[in-house]
Amino acid sequence: MANLPSHHANIIRPFAQWHTVRDARRRSARGRYTVSAGKGDANNIRCAQQFLAWLDTHGLQLSTLKQPDLDLWTATHPSKASTIVSFIRWAQARRLVTGLDIHYPPSQYPATFQPEDAHHEQLRRCLTDTTLPLDVRITGALIRLYALPLSRIVELTADRYSRDSEAAYLTINRHPVILPPTLGRLIEEQIDHLSGTSAHRRQIADELSYLLPGQSPGCPRNPLGLADTLRRHDLPARAARNTAMIEAIADIPPIVMADLFGIQPHTANRWAQLVSESWSHYLSAP
Repeated sequence: MANLPSHHANIIRPFAQWHTVRDARRRSARGRYTVSAGKGDANNIRCAQQFLAWLDTHGLQLSTLKQPDLDLWTATHPSKASTIVSFIRWAQARRLVTGLDIHYPPSQYPATFQPEDAHHEQLRRCLTDTTLPLDVRITGALIRLYALPLSRIVELTADRYSRDSEAAYLTINRHPVILPPTLGRLIEEQIDHLSGTSAHRRQIADELSYLLPGQSPGCPRNPLGLADTLRRHDLPARAARNTAMIEAIADIPPIVMADLFGIQPHTANRWAQLVSESWSHYLSAP
């Protein structure tokens, strides 16, 4: 704030402190506030700062902002068209601006996928290649089997894992899911490794039991760093997750997929639509 002009700081400060940070604390109190969510909130604040600077550059004021001005911003800053929505909504709720319509950019379908044989080969590596680090094997398999995003994988705790006389289970989004025997053994090995750490780390593991603990005691692994680690072992996360989602939606109704994978129903429907359009295009090809 110290580096902002006073007329910008007077607007950004309440937006950041009383709206964005307050909402973040509320979400955290409910038990879920991921690294990605924090990054998104920070981007919303930065985007608001950039928007106010853009207004100054064009001789405009927030109080007299008109729809063509907002449309010009979104047209010249397409990558920030959705990021500015939070600030504009906040400003309208406090009558700092009036009469504006917020136009969301059209949703884009995922574009990064893997060939089926490459996807299955990478899953085989995760389950059988003992030269890979244990955390890489577990993470890579969970992505390719259950389409879990890294932000959810790092939040998994040891108490989500269980075993009976028949199979091993991992509770994902409130649902116990049967694990392949090899993956079950990998998770058990990881839990045994955590319980064998130093006394302080063992106490932290007992309290929070993150399957993938971070460097700071009591914190999970950073998903961004984990993504980099996966890439270094030729196990990309995004393409693998998109491919796993495609394979799942081909066999699971969208409403069931939304509940099982912990995604919004409209997101599951978009994936189903993507599969349907791809299949229709395949059938119509000469």
